Amino acid sequence: MNLAAKKSSWDYLLAGLGNPGKTYQKTRHNLGFLVADSLAPEKFGRKKFSSFWLAAELAGKKNVLIEPQTFMNRSGEAVARWLQFLKLPASNLIVIHDDLDLPLGKIRIKNRGGAGGHRGVESVITALGTQDFIRVRMGIGRPAAEREEADYVLSEFTRAEKREVSLMVETARDAVLTILESGIDKAQLKFHSL
Repeated sequence: MNLAAKKSSWDYLLAGLGNPGKTYQKTRHNLGFLVADSLAPEKFGRKKFSSFWLAAELAGKKNVLIEPQTFMNRSGEAVARWLQFLKLPASNLIVIHDDLDLPLGKIRIKNRGGAGGHRGVESVITALGTQDFIRVRMGIGRPAAEREEADYVLSEFTRAEKREVSLMVETARDAVLTILESGIDKAQLKFHSL
């Protein structure tokens, strides 16, 4: 498959953020990977630019879907290389990630803005030199006062939380598809009321 062209023939780069390896597979910080998996029409298998990737036609758009394998705080390296390779502007990037500032189960769609303390998003902003990209934020809530945030995001969901997480992954998947099909404004209108 010829991914590169003189002028981009791709509509969007969809980047689910997480940490590579089985150790982190079911952790709170890997929600981006879970959504990417749910969007993928087949299993990820190919690797390029430190990412698992595949081409996916979704909502009538031609997309490249990636899961950077660089660890969260270096996600931007892979994202930047892919955007450059596909000749896409940052505004055609959708980053899917967990968010401590939202309660568990809540989804928010954001166009531009700071990292909000998220190391993966911070890495993307730094690598691209812009905040001008779409984020689909998935709430994981904050840990109890005595628990460190770093430990919390790398912990697995409890049995009681897993049903809520499963519904949130489905909702985030639908949010991405709505952005692709109808644009960010309509997606925000639809999913921010949930």
